[in-house]
This record gives sequence, structure tokens and C-alpha cells, in this order.
Amino acid sequence: MLMPKKVKYRKQQKGRNRGKAWRGGFITDRQIEASRIAMTRFIKRGGKIWVRMFPDKPITKKPAEVRMGSGKGPLDHWSAVIKPGKILFEMEGVTLEQAREAMRLASHKLPIMTKLVHRHDVKVGAVAAK
Repeated sequence: MLMPKKVKYRKQQKGRNRGKAWRGGFITDRQIEASRIAMTRFIKRGGKIWVRMFPDKPITKKPAEVRMGSGKGPLDHWSAVIKPGKILFEMEGVTLEQAREAMRLASHKLPIMTKLVHRHDVKVGAVAAK
């Protein structure tokens, strides 16, 4: 799974989205990897895929049936903070129909709403957070 090589602080506060960024959310490293695998399996060796997000936020979790207090829990997984309009994946070297189907398969693995955006001058597709 994706994770940073080194971080200054092991644990972070949750934070919040400011302004009108009330959609978006967190995408975990496992969800990123699952959607990347779904796309690469569909296009086989036809094109190239870029993952434009990186899980750099540590998420902690306390074990089950532990009493309140006694500090913050241990690191559970890493996640990427996604705001509306962020490009999540890019693809080139495939037709628009192939890109649309591959991005559809990838979007089923993600917990946020996405939409396909594409450039008209270049044969490239990208999926963005809606």
C-alpha cells in the first residue's frame, strides 16, 4: 500500500474542510490501490495511468472494547484528503470509451462521488472528485 517514507509527526488531528468544500472526504490507501488495480486490469497494457493523490494523513484507531481516555490510539492506516474538483486519476493511450469504463470501475471502489473529465485536444481522460 501507499504510505510516506518518513513523517515528522506520527499522529495528526483530524482537521476539517473549510469554505464551500463540504463534499470530498478521505480516501484510504487500500481504496486507492483497489481502484488502480481495477483500471489496469481493464485496460491491460493499452495505456498509462497516473495516480494524482497520495495518502499522507495518518488515521489512528483505538482497539475494540477499550475504555475512554489513556491517550490517542495507535496508527491504523493512511488516507488522502480529497476536496471537490481534485483530479484523482489520469489516463492516456486508450480510447474515450475504454477510459470511461475503466474510470467507472475505479469509481465503484471509492467512497466519494466522481465524474469523468477529459481534454478535447488530447486523448486523455481523468476522474475528478465531484
